[in-house]
Amino acid sequence: MERAAIPPISSVAVCGGTHGNELTGVYIVREMQKQKLEKVGSVSITPVLTNPKALDVGRRYTEMDLNRCFTDALLSSPITESTPYELRRAQELNAQLGPKGSAEAVDLLIDLHNTTANMGLCLIFYSIDWITLHIYKYLQNKMSSIPVRAIQVAVPASDAYSLESVGKHGFAIEVGPQPNGVLRADIFNMVKEAVELTLAWLQEFNSGHTFEGSTVEAYTLVKSVDYPRDPAGKITAAIHQDLQDNDFKLLRSGDPIFLTFSGETLKYEGEDLYPFFVNECAYYEKKIAFHLAQKKTYTFPSISVKKD
Repeated sequence: MERAAIPPISSVAVCGGTHGNELTGVYIVREMQKQKLEKVGSVSITPVLTNPKALDVGRRYTEMDLNRCFTDALLSSPITESTPYELRRAQELNAQLGPKGSAEAVDLLIDLHNTTANMGLCLIFYSIDWITLHIYKYLQNKMSSIPVRAIQVAVPASDAYSLESVGKHGFAIEVGPQPNGVLRADIFNMVKEAVELTLAWLQEFNSGHTFEGSTVEAYTLVKSVDYPRDPAGKITAAIHQDLQDNDFKLLRSGDPIFLTFSGETLKYEGEDLYPFFVNECAYYEKKIAFHLAQKKTYTFPSISVKKD
């Protein structure tokens, strides 16, 4: 692949608290604000607490999930007296950091999240983007003592529903396991290091360093699996202990996935895929027990900053 020349990344938004009970990003953003971190070398930094009302009450959201409010349709919907707070807030954030899909949008948007699932450190993104893949490879190389993975959610840009889709480039950093409403020092330091390394990569890139092409593995979402339910919609089983905490371990047909409350083991049927967000607390309301993904290898070219 030929080397690609890409415009400099001169503006970055670091966001936390999109879900008000996921505290790692909240405290990283607060510390950046306290330190008045507005510029690192050639990169301007905008730290943003994204859902202050949910943060104040210690909940994921107050009326609707803010991280599902950034589709083109929702961002362009009219505001009325009955519009939920999170949709109003999404349009405010889009005006501040976007508009989504425009030349005025922030160059890179990083949204910091926690999960109750045993997923280590994951980057989540929509498009296969050279900048994102290079940063992902850089984090893998620099943070070799922990698992660093990536998840791609392949939907059209207009249907991309989460905050990172507002930037020209963007990804979420999802780290766990961490309970809702809890701050863990090890995970805080892990995410802090990932953000600092990302800013360091941007400095090298903007200064003219050429990053060589390579390959990475990433997980592409295929489908979601719900819990077994009775006719009234109540769940009738828990995640099987052999699946619990085994995110990204290949799931094969015949492997146990649920244990019913009467003691029956239910087994997986289907193609071999990789589970993630296994038993994520916030997904009970979304009727998701876990997601399943294919693992793919992506090749990307050498890149350097585009000269004027």
